[in-house]
Amino acid sequence: MRAIYALLQFFAGRNLLLGRSLSSLYDHLRDFKVAVAGDDPQQVLGVCSLHICWENLAEIRSLAIAESYQDRGIGRTLVESCLAEARDFGISRVFTLTYQPGFFKKLQFVPVDKSELPHKVWSDCINCPMFPDCNEEALIWDKEKV
Repeated sequence: MRAIYALLQFFAGRNLLLGRSLSSLYDHLRDFKVAVAGDDPQQVLGVCSLHICWENLAEIRSLAIAESYQDRGIGRTLVESCLAEARDFGISRVFTLTYQPGFFKKLQFVPVDKSELPHKVWSDCINCPMFPDCNEEALIWDKEKV
């Protein structure tokens, strides 16, 4: 968990994603997909989380790939794994708030107005230091439209 925390803090320190407390990470441990180097679970190459928000809505969050391992398909694999899990749960809509919309558009996410994500805005965003002036872009993947 400390390796996941360190990776997320690295990117949070560069304002590329929202940091998460170590306590929050432990609370949501089962939400995470983790890519590791070979047999070394301490060498975390990337992480991604699927957070279920509602009966038919989930969020991809905390996607981070170690700088030296970017552009190798790890992020795509992690997100696709989260989307497969969403399908397994019968969830057909998955959104993300991101500073990297081009990456998600390649995975068939499309822009959506943040006002269409009320559960997210009032549950997590209201406590964010960037609220209400968030400059992350909202995108959504809809199984029915893919």
